[in-house]
Amino acid sequence: MGRSVHDMLIRNETVDDIPTISRLVTEAFRTLPQSTGTEARIIETLRAEGALALSLVAEEKGEVVGHLAASAARIGTQDGWSLIGPLAVLPSRHRQGVGTALMTEALRQLRVTSRGAALVGHPAYYGRFGFRAFPSLSVAGIPPEVVLALPFDGIEPRGELVHHPAFGVHQST
Repeated sequence: MGRSVHDMLIRNETVDDIPTISRLVTEAFRTLPQSTGTEARIIETLRAEGALALSLVAEEKGEVVGHLAASAARIGTQDGWSLIGPLAVLPSRHRQGVGTALMTEALRQLRVTSRGAALVGHPAYYGRFGFRAFPSLSVAGIPPEVVLALPFDGIEPRGELVHHPAFGVHQST
């Protein structure tokens, strides 16, 4: 079911993982400057509304050390995209391949169900998975160089990346 790297297992979340995921995500984002402190709540909202298309955990020796969420998104008028995020790894486990293993498995699964994946993130990190910025891809209020997409069909995405309202919980409009 999952993909194992060393002693790491990448698998879908179970009900028993839910409290652990919330704690892990909160801890992973606490030190990041871009954190809004609402990352765990975003995942909870997506889950509650049936919008969590993918919820993968990285487990090592019985401990959950990383998590990746994906939800349905639209780019311009194109449905069928998946938005990846939040992606969280325990701070003590950074730079040990946990995020890479989660992303590799997520993309493997999403290729079956989606026309492409999109995210807001660091181009140098996500570029190695094939993500890049596109001239006509945007999210309001976000620098275009961190709005990244990986079209599985090779067709350039055009328009605004529209994500689930759960991601807007921290924005004051």
